[in-house]
Amino acid sequence: MSIYILSNKKIDGALNLPVMEINFIKQDIDFDKYDALIVASKYALTAIDSFSNTWKNKPIYAIAPQTADVVKTLGGNLEFTGTKNNGNDFALEILEKLKNKKVLYLRGEKKVSSLVEILNKNEIKCDEVIVYKSVCKDFKEKQNLPKNSIIIFSSPTTVECFLKNYNWNESFRAVAFGKTTASYLPKNIIAKISKESSLKACVQMATLL
Repeated sequence: MSIYILSNKKIDGALNLPVMEINFIKQDIDFDKYDALIVASKYALTAIDSFSNTWKNKPIYAIAPQTADVVKTLGGNLEFTGTKNNGNDFALEILEKLKNKKVLYLRGEKKVSSLVEILNKNEIKCDEVIVYKSVCKDFKEKQNLPKNSIIIFSSPTTVECFLKNYNWNESFRAVAFGKTTASYLPKNIIAKISKESSLKACVQMATLL
């Protein structure tokens, strides 16, 4: 039995199988206009950190512990860490904390939740800006993995990019980072959803399958 993570992130007990690349999109952002920043991905943080340091002056609301760890590693001002790892649920978690404030959501090219709409409907002025995009690798021909492999899907894009480049075998099992990611899987792939929002927790779950 082999456990695969679809990125370069090193986790004991799992093999790396990168299926996508991240391209940063440089933006001219006036962070002084905002009371706080919202991030749902480590890539959003590494993207803005590549072209600005002023984001570190603002309180950061991170969707999950893994994203929060990147905020701290980069020297950002972590204000709040969500517990759901789902954009819509995260929006509900921060409603009272951000009421009557103006915030900026830093995100990828693909929108996978209604976070901005939920906040704007609840007395929070929320802008959004795209700072990175995920691009699937193209292997030209679909590849095969050993039977009984366990695949860990950490985002909707990893679902898309894996299925573009690899054949799914009925002996495979899937673990998803959260409900949103699981919802992007085809109906014939039923994923176990990790109780914690981290790749380490996903690998631990996979070892028990």
